[in-house]
Amino acid sequence: MARYLDVHPDNPQPRTLQQIVAALRDDALIAYPTDSGYALGCRIGNREGRDRILRIRGLDDKHHFTLMCRDFSQLGQLVHVDNSAFRAIRSATPGPYTFILTAMPEVPKRLLHPKKKTVGVRIPDHVFVQALLEELGEPLLSSTLILPGETEPRTMGWEIKEDLDHEVDIVIEAGEVKPEPTTVVDWSEGYPEVIRRGAGDPDRF
Repeated sequence: MARYLDVHPDNPQPRTLQQIVAALRDDALIAYPTDSGYALGCRIGNREGRDRILRIRGLDDKHHFTLMCRDFSQLGQLVHVDNSAFRAIRSATPGPYTFILTAMPEVPKRLLHPKKKTVGVRIPDHVFVQALLEELGEPLLSSTLILPGETEPRTMGWEIKEDLDHEVDIVIEAGEVKPEPTTVVDWSEGYPEVIRRGAGDPDRF
């Protein structure tokens, strides 16, 4: 059964954050709130966690995973950001955007799109997630928690606990969550292409 942790939305309790990070380092899979719905997350090095995310969401290996980053400097260590993308992405983050870019060699191949060698990256505008990433000290491998047959991300922690009690290890509650997923912008070809309209204003690209 999944553990259910209630976190203060404005002042996340340090002890609870430490518990979550300890579980992540022990290869836990978490369901956690972001600035655009809930997401599933695990450490980048958690191979089984990646496979569990695909299984829960009913996805294949072509799925674009997202690396949830604390800040722009961390993002820049994972993907190639050319001059055309640099200013636009920096001005749009933190916020509800996911950017698809060519991955650096350090990113494990199992996380990349098999043909394009790309990965999604994003910097959330969310107090809890920022605090978690600070405590973890590395990006979090993530995917929006949209279940098979559904079109919007989950927003209620207790519902996730009921439905995924034996599929995830921890469900985190941290205040109100908006149901819109991120706006996804593919910049892997050197120009922005909006491939999903979501919470972030797509017109800026």
